[in-house]
Formats: sequence, structure tokens, C-alpha cells
Amino acid sequence: MVVSSPTSMRTRKTKAVGIPIIDLSLHRSMLSELIVQACEEYGFFKVVNHGVPMEMVSRMEEEGTEFFSKPAAEKQLAGPATPFGYGCKHIGLNGDKGELEYLLLHTDPLSVAERSNTISDDPKQFSGVVNDYIREVRELACEILDLVAEGLWINEKTVLSRLIRDVNSDSFLRLNHYPTIKDRDPSSKVIRNDQIGFGEHSDPQILTILRSNGVGGFQICLHDGLWVPVPPDPTQFYVIVGDALQAFTNGRFVSVRHRVVANSSVKSRMSTMFFGAPPLDVLISPLPEMVSLENPSLYKPFTWSEYRKVMYSFPLAHSRLDFFRIHPAGGEHKMPPLI
Repeated sequence: MVVSSPTSMRTRKTKAVGIPIIDLSLHRSMLSELIVQACEEYGFFKVVNHGVPMEMVSRMEEEGTEFFSKPAAEKQLAGPATPFGYGCKHIGLNGDKGELEYLLLHTDPLSVAERSNTISDDPKQFSGVVNDYIREVRELACEILDLVAEGLWINEKTVLSRLIRDVNSDSFLRLNHYPTIKDRDPSSKVIRNDQIGFGEHSDPQILTILRSNGVGGFQICLHDGLWVPVPPDPTQFYVIVGDALQAFTNGRFVSVRHRVVANSSVKSRMSTMFFGAPPLDVLISPLPEMVSLENPSLYKPFTWSEYRKVMYSFPLAHSRLDFFRIHPAGGEHKMPPLI
């Protein structure tokens, strides 16, 4: 997925928010170092020269636009989201709401094909576009994870990427659509409840590959607690460190908290996220190279299935990894029953 290029750009920071921008055409040794640095400092970065064909990206956006432009009654035929399918405003089962509608799909091709029958008037075309897109962004995620392993001096370079490539991977694809907000005062800096598109949270999986159209609203929370807007770039991808990668790296990487403010009064925002996750029975714990006498393990082992149970048991903003800390911050946390 790395693209050859004569450019010598390494990494730069946007003036507005200081987000790293990493050119994937750089020499591999330099690239792995820059990615590790970005994951440590931000848990988030933008990639350019990513190698994903823009024609494929455009086709994915067209399919999403076509679905979300349907009448509400037709879209509801693809729901309710339990968790897969079509959802509107209600996010999960714990009271979270947002000014959005969405499609959540498992990345298994057979599951995509089955869901396509209620999503599209041309199910074969829809499933073909979705599966092609998943293949490309999965490869991008795996390339980045291999570079992470190299940058961390992990002996087995594919120890993370093979989890996402596994035929039983529990990876998801999500399409979010945020309608325009009426009666918005562009001069106001106060975020009203009806402007929260997707509330504060961290992604539970290993790695997220995010792409959106040219409408803003996505924000990340820096280490000092400051929320900063991320300028949209429909031609590139953003990479988000997830909770599972935080556990694998023993807290060296921290999953970034983020949210979406639905604040556009002109054009709706649409974003597509690939959530790279391991199979349900995979045991997640700090990699051996991340643990030492000076840096003991922060997390007790848990399976991805156990983590999903916690994920679906609490609101979005909950710090779910705290349940698996060996020495929980702020005291013990009561685990939900893992059945």
C-alpha cells in the first residue's frame, strides 16, 4: 500500500491544530519512526500518498449518498441496528444520541451481501463497491500496523496486522451521515445538544481508518483536554489509535478521544470508518517487548469478546479500558457479567 514518490516531505503539522501529516512514500525506516511518534503524541494522524484509488473512494461515497437520500421509510427497512444495519439518532443501547443516521456493516463479505438486499436497489453493485473499499482500507490499516511493529522493534512484524487479516476478524465498516443543522448561529462558540453529531468516545478496536467528505465537524481531544477541529480532506485518510492498540502497547500509545459536531448549515457531512479488530477469541494483552521490570504490564489479559461485552454495556464516553487495568485509575471498577 506504500506508494513510491520522489517527494521528500516527512511530516508537518497543520497550523490550526498541530496534527501530524505523514507521507507514506517515505523510506520505511523513517516512516515507522514518524508513525510511532504520531501515535505516542496524538493517537491520531493523517496519511497522504496512501495508495487507495480515488475512484474507489468516490464510488463508496456515491453508494452512501444514494442510500441516505432515500425516504426514511425505505432506509428503515435496513434497520434497526442490532448492532448491524441502519440506525438513526440512537447510538448503541445505553442512551447515547446524536444528530446523525448511519449504516454499520460487518466486513465479512457474506454479511455485506446479505445486508445489501435491504440497503440498495442494486445489492450486487453495493456489495461489490463495499467489499472493494474494505479490501483497500484494510490493506492500508495493515501496512500501518506493520510499520508500527517495526518502529516499536517488535520481533514479529505482522503480530498486529495478521489479526485484522484473519478470516474471522471482527472488523466493521461504518457510514455516518450528519444532516445540516437549521437555525445555527455561526458566531456562537457554544455547542448545543442538538449539534452533537456523535458524542465523545474512543474507538475500542485496534485501528480506525477514517475518511469524510469536505464538510468539517470532526474534533479530537488533546492531552491537555483541549478539543480541536480537524480540517476535512476528502482525498486523504485519518488514522485513529484504538483501545486495543493502547493495550497491546501497554499504554505507550493512547487511544484518542474524539467527537463530531454537526454544525454545517449548508451541506451534510458523510464519513466512512473502517474499524480494524481481531477475532472474538483473540487474547489481548501488552506485547512482550512492551513490558519490562521498569515498565510492568498495565492490563490483565482479556479477549476481544470480553471487551465487546464491556463496550456494549456502557455509554460512549466511558473509559472502558479501566476495567482491565491491573491497578485501575481512581479505584476498582465493577465488571459487567461477561456472558
